[in-house]
Amino acid sequence: MGFRMAIDHLQTMLYGTDDLQHLHSFAQTMPWYLLLLIPVTGGLVVGLILNRFTDDGRVCSVADVIEGAALNDGRVGLRAGIASAIASMITLSSGGSSGREGPVVHLAAVIASKVSDWLKYDGVTARDLLGCAVAAAVSASFNAPIAGSLFAMEVILRHFAIATYAPIVIAAVAGTVVNRLAFGNIAEFTLPQASVLDFYEELPAYLLLGLVCGLVAVVLMRSIFWAESVADRLQQRTGLPAALRPAVAGLLLGVLAIGFPHVIGVGYETTAAALTGQLLLFEALGFAFVKAAAVSITIGGRMGGGVFSPSLMMGALTGLVFGILATAVFPEVSGSETLYALAGMGAVAAAVLGAPISTTLIVFELTGDWQTGIAVTTSVSLSTALASRLVDRSFFLTQLERRGIHLAAGPQAYLLAMLRAGAVMRPAADPKCAAESACRDMVAQGLCVEASATLEAAMPIFDRAGVDYVPVILRRPDKDGEAEILGALFQVDALKAYNRALAATAAEEHS
Repeated sequence: MGFRMAIDHLQTMLYGTDDLQHLHSFAQTMPWYLLLLIPVTGGLVVGLILNRFTDDGRVCSVADVIEGAALNDGRVGLRAGIASAIASMITLSSGGSSGREGPVVHLAAVIASKVSDWLKYDGVTARDLLGCAVAAAVSASFNAPIAGSLFAMEVILRHFAIATYAPIVIAAVAGTVVNRLAFGNIAEFTLPQASVLDFYEELPAYLLLGLVCGLVAVVLMRSIFWAESVADRLQQRTGLPAALRPAVAGLLLGVLAIGFPHVIGVGYETTAAALTGQLLLFEALGFAFVKAAAVSITIGGRMGGGVFSPSLMMGALTGLVFGILATAVFPEVSGSETLYALAGMGAVAAAVLGAPISTTLIVFELTGDWQTGIAVTTSVSLSTALASRLVDRSFFLTQLERRGIHLAAGPQAYLLAMLRAGAVMRPAADPKCAAESACRDMVAQGLCVEASATLEAAMPIFDRAGVDYVPVILRRPDKDGEAEILGALFQVDALKAYNRALAATAAEEHS
């Protein structure tokens, strides 16, 4: 809640309006140079913070929390995490076109990591505590206790263990209480009237909407990754300092905001307009294209923020466009175009997050409309099924895959990357280790692994060379890189360690 209120206060200072729910409308009356100057200044400050306090100059996000849950005993970095939260707060306050939920999730993970360090929690306990923190943060951000608890299990922990359920739900309820003490029991979006699916003949349209939304979600995700790759190449070719990259992104955003002020910030005003049918066909279509560009610039330019709110806006606009066309072509069997907007909002967001269950519930809890379940779940199911085939399951898992972290395929793929050769090898002094002379001959042939190498790198050597073991070495810089033989990694030992890790993961998931 403090993060959310800090954004509100800073945004009020920068844009000079207390009515943040209608910021975009107010921005239309502002001088063009202020719309340009504010995001540039914000980007400059963000660049200085990230390049001073992070290793790679990028904002930590939900992907880092998923990585922490899977590979790092439920922990994320403290220094980079705090810097990322401040950078995202500045980005969202100064007009960055992204969402606040991703930074909130990571900030919760930072707090959970610190508490786990204090209490000396490791393994399943630390991961459960991380899940509790995320559930509370999402619930406090959305006033959505059911969706918050399921989001933590579906997206972060990526399993639904019974033993994990109770503490996570309690944490989600606590987060919701905090939200309601501050804002009351108020839905984020208010629909004009109850949306009802009047005709079952209309269901095929929602199936088609799901496929359309799945493609839109893929286009949005790939646009962000393409923008990031292009920005990387341009930065290398031009020699642009990394600290200035967010400022350049802010400049591009400012240029967009002059003509399309709806790209500023989270975008809930435009989302609400789509859900209430206040936009015309070409207006909604144009807004969707410009919003996709703005989100790609913001995240590709390393300004910070998350993708959930932008995906809600993209989904609502997509659904509204589809609904306008559907009701015009088949008026005799079509219901409300705003119901299509609601279903589209859930469908695009679910595909981006790779979380059909929690996203569906978030849509219901955000709008307070539970009578649209058939339409929303129909579209969500098709969108996630299609999008998950065209990317690595979700936006976050694709981010990790691009960094060489293979979590999308499940524990059978990533557990090998958690085990080090030095931890599994037989030491040279062990009587059951290989002979030193044989190890030296293999090292001379290049058949060896560093002690810091993972089993993911070591296991292919056994199949490729047809050997039962490989020497484990340590390069000594003080001796011109001479290889010191520490021991030998046997294939049978590596397989035993892998099986133990798989068994432990299965036990946690079925606890």
